[in-house]
Amino acid sequence: MESRAKVAGHPLHQMLIAFPLGLLGTAAIFDGIGKATGNERWSEAGQYMMGAGVASGLVTAVPGVIDFLAIPEGTRAKKIGLVHGIGNVAVLGLFAASWARRKENPGNPDNAAIALSVSGMALSVITGWLGGELVDRLGVGVDDGAHLDAPNSLSERPAYENRRGDERSGVEFLAG
Repeated sequence: MESRAKVAGHPLHQMLIAFPLGLLGTAAIFDGIGKATGNERWSEAGQYMMGAGVASGLVTAVPGVIDFLAIPEGTRAKKIGLVHGIGNVAVLGLFAASWARRKENPGNPDNAAIALSVSGMALSVITGWLGGELVDRLGVGVDDGAHLDAPNSLSERPAYENRRGDERSGVEFLAG
């Protein structure tokens, strides 16, 4: 299934996801470094990263929802996409709650704030795996007819072109 939200021929959701995952994961790691070293600047930096991670996660969700709505009903991909999406809403909720708890003293988050961010990071590993299952295993967000010798996405040529060992036309190939 081809992505419905693209930029320069590539799925927008898969491009953007690196930002919230990187920012939120690093924020949780910075909390650990801050606690281990007693240096509050690590946790303060984590607070800013957490805010940016939640904001970028909300932006990233928009093309994700667009692609989710295009997945045919009754498919395994639709079920996985639903769990992936709900799980990521929970991830953002956990990090947002952690961010709110530490707002008064970002350099010294309490144990509950840290538990929320660590829980969010752990859940993001699961939801990230589900996203990988959607893209890598089920082909959601991948060009229809994609293969190892597909032409460049900027060429505007169909992905099934240049498929080795298949001399059928593109229409015949897509039809089966």
